[in-house]
Amino acid sequence: MRPTSHRRAVAGGALAAVTALLAVTATTAPATAADPAPAAKPTAARTGALPADLSPAQRAALIRAAEAKTASVAAELDLGAQEKLLVRDVVKDRDGTLHTRYERTWAGLPVLGGDLVVAAEPDGTPATVTKASRNALKGIATKAEIAPSAAKKQALNAAEAHDAEKAATDGAPRQVVWNADGKPVLAFETVVGGLQHDGTPNELHVVTDAATGEKLHEWQAVENGTGNTQYSGTVTLGSTKSGSTWNLTDAGRGNHRTNNLNRSTSGTGTLFSGPDDVWGNGLASNTETAAADAAYGAQATWDYYKDVHGRSGIRGDGVGAYSRVHYGNNYVNAFWQDSCFCMTYGDGAGNAKPLTSLDVAAHEMTHGLTSVTAKLVYSGESGGLNEATSDILAAAVEFHENNAADKGDYLIGEKIDINGNGTPLRYMDKPSRDGKSKDSWYSGIGSVDVHYSSGPANHFFYLLSEGSGAKTVNGVSYDSPTADGLPVTGIGRDKAALIWFKALTTKFTSTTNYAGARTGTLAVAGELYGTSSAEYKAVQDAWAGVAVGARSGGGSGGTTFENTTAVAIPDAGAAVTSDITVTGRTGNAPAALQVTVDISHTWRGDLVIDLVGPNGTAYRLKNASSSDSADNVQETYTVNASAQTANGTWKLRVQDTARSDTGRINSWKIVLP
Repeated sequence: MRPTSHRRAVAGGALAAVTALLAVTATTAPATAADPAPAAKPTAARTGALPADLSPAQRAALIRAAEAKTASVAAELDLGAQEKLLVRDVVKDRDGTLHTRYERTWAGLPVLGGDLVVAAEPDGTPATVTKASRNALKGIATKAEIAPSAAKKQALNAAEAHDAEKAATDGAPRQVVWNADGKPVLAFETVVGGLQHDGTPNELHVVTDAATGEKLHEWQAVENGTGNTQYSGTVTLGSTKSGSTWNLTDAGRGNHRTNNLNRSTSGTGTLFSGPDDVWGNGLASNTETAAADAAYGAQATWDYYKDVHGRSGIRGDGVGAYSRVHYGNNYVNAFWQDSCFCMTYGDGAGNAKPLTSLDVAAHEMTHGLTSVTAKLVYSGESGGLNEATSDILAAAVEFHENNAADKGDYLIGEKIDINGNGTPLRYMDKPSRDGKSKDSWYSGIGSVDVHYSSGPANHFFYLLSEGSGAKTVNGVSYDSPTADGLPVTGIGRDKAALIWFKALTTKFTSTTNYAGARTGTLAVAGELYGTSSAEYKAVQDAWAGVAVGARSGGGSGGTTFENTTAVAIPDAGAAVTSDITVTGRTGNAPAALQVTVDISHTWRGDLVIDLVGPNGTAYRLKNASSSDSADNVQETYTVNASAQTANGTWKLRVQDTARSDTGRINSWKIVLP
């Protein structure tokens, strides 16, 4: 750890008893541990692609330089005359490549889903552009047809539907352009405050179409997480001294401070201070103990960001967030809040189990990192990736910190008997073990709670780090399956975390989904290790292991049956089919049948896609959705087709359900082991 000007000891002691904590479909085939994938030769990361260690002053200078060139960049990107770019973040690689993240406005209005990242060569030449939405900002109304009060009423009704308490709006809805899904439209964004049903602060964002009054989207800006109250033993903490009084302010880490809410649910609280340089005694009954844990978690996460990724704090500006402990009464949760730029922790059931463990602190602080980088919207697939990012980097922090009392692991909430039987809250090696999380991606996963749709990304990170099958790490046993039943060879958690962090900060946008996460992590793996490297292939295989895309060999290792005859899809017409006849197989199809689809279409949200088995049973691969605004469908789906005989005629059935768009089935294939 980096030394600080003043550090103080935290008294270790007996830990409070841990009791049960209340926490606010894809079929997989087990990997065969006896038949591991062949070991791949590791590749050293290309030094130039690693993040540069920027001081806050250097980063600020890069941002000023980027702000001076927004007009010329907008022109190079061929943006419209009414569009302007606003610089949000700049990341620099060691070879001089700059990744500049922009927000966008149209006619002076914020564009939700207008964010983009421009990667420029050291000479300033733009190399790649990653956009949250490819929709051109055209045909947008300039005048609202509904009153702001109608949008406000809709937002309050939405909050009440979630059982919010004291729901209220602070000011009038703001006019925005909604471009995150569907075609861009003039809209109102309303933020509803108050409290959520469990006492968590409420910041519900509701977007309303300014022409029709239709609710377009909603998401919760207060990002929740739960964890354990296992203390980390005797540690050193950054602190400051003023006269004869010590304050829990970490001067070496952006003046991060730890405050006592003293059971309140609002305000900043009171800074912890005292006459000596010892905080807490290891018991929950001592109010300083939770403060010590929260401060330790914040400093460990700060050190990880700085030591490994060259980032000085959440925003990279050298300024620390702050932590609030003892929130509410019997509050069993912890959360990050953008509006206060702070982490907040409840004391758990009976106010006896503060949720201030290392992995919880890292999880919540990482929500802050996501909020100032990719800004993944906290709903749908992007919400699952947001949650997974916090789990992934919390695990990375635990391993990096290597605290003897809390060794790194791939378990979330492992120190609390949250289920009453000694099991943790979440498992990264096989997420479905918690009874709710998903092991693999499927077309409807965006409708699942973000804490459970995070499962495939957590599983991907585990597979990329450790590989599939049975193994023991730091005394914990794991046995990770794959969606296609084939093995994955890991590349080590340090490389896996580096790939994820760099993808988050330079490739992901507010609307990134699982397919986009695969694209982004592959791009980073290529930059760091080369596209022919074992690491690049491992990223492909790990994603295939959670049913996102194909294996590194172009398939999943089985026999491929394919139809490459193009079939036109009529606009708003009858369904069309493309057939594949399977012969020479015995028995039934697998429980993880891989179906890869290549369809060209100008608005994929219109399409309904089914796989029809030999006995006529239809398996829905994709529903039509107005929020599915990309152009083409190039996906690999996982289907439990074990009730079908393998031999026979399989059909891909596609129907365009709305007018004004055209397309065709280019090809499709199924893979049978």
